[in-house]
Amino acid sequence: MTNTKSKVAVGFIVAGALGVFFGVVLTFVGPLIIDDQIAKNTVIDPNNAMTYTMWKDVPVPFFMSVYFFNVLNPKEILKGEKPMVEQRGPYVYRKRVQKDNITFHPNYTVSYKEYRRYYFEPSMSVGNESDIVTIPNMLVLGAAVMLEDLPYAVRLLISTTFKTFKEGPFLTKTVEELMWGYDSKLVEFLNKYLPGMLPSSGKFGLFAEFNNSNTGLFTIFTGKDDIQNVHKVDSWNGLKELGYWRTPQCNMINGTAGQMWPPFMTTESTLPFYSPDACRSMELVYQRPGHMKGIPYYRYVAPATLFANGMDYAPNEGFCPCRQSGLLNVSSCRQNSPVFISHPHFFNGDPVLRDFVQGLAPTEREHGLFIDIHPQTGVPLNVSIRLQLNLYMKTVPGITETGKIAEVVMPMLWFEESGYIDGPILNTFHTNLVVLPAVMEVMQYGFIALGLATIVIAILVLRRQKATRNEPIKSSHEVGKK
Repeated sequence: MTNTKSKVAVGFIVAGALGVFFGVVLTFVGPLIIDDQIAKNTVIDPNNAMTYTMWKDVPVPFFMSVYFFNVLNPKEILKGEKPMVEQRGPYVYRKRVQKDNITFHPNYTVSYKEYRRYYFEPSMSVGNESDIVTIPNMLVLGAAVMLEDLPYAVRLLISTTFKTFKEGPFLTKTVEELMWGYDSKLVEFLNKYLPGMLPSSGKFGLFAEFNNSNTGLFTIFTGKDDIQNVHKVDSWNGLKELGYWRTPQCNMINGTAGQMWPPFMTTESTLPFYSPDACRSMELVYQRPGHMKGIPYYRYVAPATLFANGMDYAPNEGFCPCRQSGLLNVSSCRQNSPVFISHPHFFNGDPVLRDFVQGLAPTEREHGLFIDIHPQTGVPLNVSIRLQLNLYMKTVPGITETGKIAEVVMPMLWFEESGYIDGPILNTFHTNLVVLPAVMEVMQYGFIALGLATIVIAILVLRRQKATRNEPIKSSHEVGKK
């Protein structure tokens, strides 16, 4: 009987040792299994149902919130006084994104065009598209700066043309007209006699070329041969580099198309992406970790050098001619119109920019851009891209519409494109990336704990049996004496 118990105890010790061994192996192999599955599922492949659908149709709800800077003193501005503005909005639009013309290539790349449409959301907006707003007239004040080097007589003729078509220095229109276009006799005239001068051939609106449009032909890597290349741009509209800027570095097309990034990111990783709307590549940097409904993320933000001028940050010299830091001159890709991009309210910009305009109050919480990204998969969980559109204005002799305007970079509007993962997609993410790894972790440490407990109990049983066998047996004679 004792031998049987000993054999059982030894069996438990072996089983416990196997449990510990299996738990230790799972500790090392488990993360490798998870990483392998992530690598397989983040490849752009129609066989990867969930991630391919996320990439192709972007089922996450995206919104564009637009804030106009309503000009309060247009007459005084023409006399040389400081512009006064008040922020109006947000006017919120649901953004529908879908990829089309998807073509896979033998060199592990895929080409596509991404189409976008916007739908006004009254319930999310502060105001309606029928609201009246006053902003600078880009057709007049922008053209004045573009044409200031022409002979004086020609400038007088241009000014007469503006008056003929009843175009003044400021526009007072509805939000809908400013966004998506309004009828203008001047626009019709320019499109007829000077085709190509304006970005669109129909109505003139600040976002007219955005709606029902695509962002160009992207060719990106699928990651099938190297997962660290997934989503990175191979070419845009057939170009490996741009021709807008003055240096090869500034003309580089870097990073992804701005929707997903390669997996297995660290705090040393950056988020490079190419933006056709900004006409350049940009790069965000790591700020801090966080959690969104239990899912870990890294927050990436724009560095202070993103829109710094060439004097403050030498690598940006190629984006010049520059003005103060905090502005990106995009005239080279916008028909040479004096348009500048910045952070809203000139956040992270030279303070002098705010001194020239009354009514601005930048804060990082309201005006800084960020992307919260799941580091293991490279999938954004929460996105907020905020940019401002500005017009450079000044007095141009001969074009009387400019009056005595003081030289200023005038904010016209700023917009935020935002979206976050929610609903079934978030639940799937939570299950696959939080629950399953947690279960695996519990299992691996559970095996180790159970194995150790089994070994300890079995050893105690063996020692007890050994002690029992060594205990002296009393004879009947000794018993009788007692």
